[in-house]
Amino acid sequence: MKLLVIDVQTAIYTPELFHYHVFTETLKILLETARQTGTEVLYLRHNDGTGAPLSPGHPGFAIAAPFAPEKGERVFDKTVNSPFRSSGLLQYLRTCGETELIVTGLQTEYCVDAAVKCGFEHGFRMIVPAYANTTLDNPHLTAEQTYRYYNEFIWNRRYAECIPAGETVVRMEQT
Repeated sequence: MKLLVIDVQTAIYTPELFHYHVFTETLKILLETARQTGTEVLYLRHNDGTGAPLSPGHPGFAIAAPFAPEKGERVFDKTVNSPFRSSGLLQYLRTCGETELIVTGLQTEYCVDAAVKCGFEHGFRMIVPAYANTTLDNPHLTAEQTYRYYNEFIWNRRYAECIPAGETVVRMEQT
């Protein structure tokens, strides 16, 4: 079991996110539990290309301070929504013999959705803890509608187990 922390970068980690405080506290608890139990934490960082807020050298590219990687934690950079394509993550997970991933991060309908679906397609057992992913309003749906659509309808029992964060903590403690 490994904990994926997807795109929690300063350019998009903002108070406008749906349930910002709940997301923040949930992710902190999951990170703390992972580190205490020896569950490896793997970070994904999105690179939109030179000059973009999500690009190396821009302050928005950095992983937000409340979730910063600790020494020795791996960071994989990607240029597409899926963390499994050209980031090196898939190869690393195969080398480790990993089969189960906990998915957290930003944004629900973009890179988190791609991670859940692509991870499933690659044969991983995907776990999505409640309120460990979030997003912003868009022209079509509120952030809450988007969150609920993916977590409660699209992913659950199709691509992933969408479970309470507390249950995820228990699973990490039992591993």
